[in-house]
Amino acid sequence: MQVALTFDAEHPDRPHRPGVEEAILDLLRDRAVRATFFLQGRWVEAVPDIARRIARDGHLVGGHSFYHARLPLLTDAGIAEDVRTAEGVIRDVAGVDPRPWFRCPFLAGAEDPRVLGLLAGLGYRDVPADVTLDDWDPARTGEAIAADAIAAVAAAPGPPIVLLHAWPPQTLAALPAIVDGLRARGVEFVDVAALAPERWPVESAAPAASGRRGPS
Repeated sequence: MQVALTFDAEHPDRPHRPGVEEAILDLLRDRAVRATFFLQGRWVEAVPDIARRIARDGHLVGGHSFYHARLPLLTDAGIAEDVRTAEGVIRDVAGVDPRPWFRCPFLAGAEDPRVLGLLAGLGYRDVPADVTLDDWDPARTGEAIAADAIAAVAAAPGPPIVLLHAWPPQTLAALPAIVDGLRARGVEFVDVAALAPERWPVESAAPAASGRRGPS
């Protein structure tokens, strides 16, 4: 079974321990896991070295807006400006084009025809989350997050996309057990672009380019 681990990289709004993002990247490198990172534009400006490392380490990069606002609250022009500004920052700093991959902040807009249509017009497709683990919640332990991730993936009807975040210490604590536990069950870790073609129908594909219940 293929599994796509995805990380939303953004300014934390809960307790944050410096070095977590780097340690997550170290772990993914050491275990040879290719993941997908959705980068918030302001976060990229704040930590350009980490953003560059994500791309340099070979992970797939997508957009996650510039301001991390709930897109349905913005006007059409506001959405376009927010998404394009983030795109430019990611290109300039990380050296990669995030198109066509995008994740709506807070998963808000993922089922909104207006938002999805605007994203498509900008060259993006929203990437959903099949497995959400509330790893942003400091009350959640790494052990609980890992157990829930393994159980949810095992119950998934098809190749699931797992939503994690790049900044919570509890995510870092859970990640070794998630990777090792799923790999022991025969899971192949891929980025979202490598998922089975039926996940991304050609007729709904955004133009190709080179290269959630809580915070997302």
